[in-house]
Amino acid sequence: MKAQQRTDKLAMTLSFVCVAHCFFVPSFLILTSGILSFSLDNEFIHKLIVLLAVPVSIYALTTGYKNHNTISFLPVGILGLLTLILAVVLGESTLGEFGEKALTLGGSILIAYAHFKNYQVCKKLECSCHD
Repeated sequence: MKAQQRTDKLAMTLSFVCVAHCFFVPSFLILTSGILSFSLDNEFIHKLIVLLAVPVSIYALTTGYKNHNTISFLPVGILGLLTLILAVVLGESTLGEFGEKALTLGGSILIAYAHFKNYQVCKKLECSCHD
């Protein structure tokens, strides 16, 4: 499996991890509050996921573009990344819990869509990025 294909899949996975973290970790902590006595710094994890997603996404999308010259979903991916970054920078204190989650979900969906389309086009055209 080539690097661009792997990074597209990794970026899609990171998008879904971001959504899962945002929506399921609070529920998990509430359900296990009587059993577990630890605290997760949600903002740190959110920032870490975004810190990983940005370079992986940029690499995968630009490499895909270089291989297949289809630019239509590159702006979608960039918009998704900017949306995620905005959610982290403004945070819950400015946006409120709902606003931060909405931006995170929207950005993650845009990123996942862009990588899915990038992966599909590369595979369809049998770019040099695929076996």
